[in-house]
Amino acid sequence: MADRHGGAPPPPSNHHHQGSSFLRRHHSRAQKPSQLLGLLTLIISGGILLILTGVTVTATVLSLIFFSPILLISSPIWVPAAVVFFIAATGFLSMCGFGVVVATALSWIYRYFRGFHPPGSDQFDYARSRMADTATHIKDYAREYGGYLHGKVKDAAPGA
Repeated sequence: MADRHGGAPPPPSNHHHQGSSFLRRHHSRAQKPSQLLGLLTLIISGGILLILTGVTVTATVLSLIFFSPILLISSPIWVPAAVVFFIAATGFLSMCGFGVVVATALSWIYRYFRGFHPPGSDQFDYARSRMADTATHIKDYAREYGGYLHGKVKDAAPGA
């Protein structure tokens, strides 16, 4: 230690000052009782959860060991039952989904015809007017073209 300080030991008054600064540093780093209580709670709850995880894994492995032979022996019953259950559940869920779609569509149609202008009614009105215009144009074109053909038929067969 004498080699580090140039051969002379530190003065005694400085030694007393270093001890009190150590206490001050330790006191400033000391945790409050609420922090200690929180740390203790964290350790206890973590330990309980770790124990519960171990119990769950152990119970799962043991139940697989004991029930695997039963599952293998009764699998000719379980596979068709699972298929039937899957088909029934799929059918039920799709019926529910289609029911929601139908209810939503009927609600939209009701609001549209009552004049409440539900979302998308502007696009519906535009498409309806386009279809009506197209039908009118086709009708006019058919009248024109039909008259043209009718005249051609009279030219080909004057008595017709």
